[in-house]
Amino acid sequence: MDDDPHRRPAGVSDETVEALGSLSKALETTECARGHLFAFHQHTGSADFELDRAVALLRAAGHPELAERVRTEILGRNVIPGHWTFQIVDAYDRTYYQPFRDLERDAAARLAGGRRHLYEAELKEVRRTRNHPDHTSRPFGPRG
Repeated sequence: MDDDPHRRPAGVSDETVEALGSLSKALETTECARGHLFAFHQHTGSADFELDRAVALLRAAGHPELAERVRTEILGRNVIPGHWTFQIVDAYDRTYYQPFRDLERDAAARLAGGRRHLYEAELKEVRRTRNHPDHTSRPFGPRG
């Protein structure tokens, strides 16, 4: 068997490579969505910690009632009923992301011997300039 992990195994059709490429692209889009979800988690957490400062500043400025409202109504509040952002991330990972990731890997294993990114690898071969030092087919070896 060819040792190039991005070369199409014998017997894998163009249609299969295209379908696996589409499945991979959808997973990559999901990876981006997951990244946005983590950004949402981090930004919300940062905002919640900044509320500590806002509460202290409101108290120092002579607005204890408003400071107390911020502390009791917003600080530490669920972002959706019963959930902080980490619980949303966990639920997304468990119910959508991980099953999707597992299915994409299973499809590549079943249909292409576990080889992934075949569509992109073949696209690279079509688009690269032969004999150009910055258009090599494969990465350089250990020497760089």
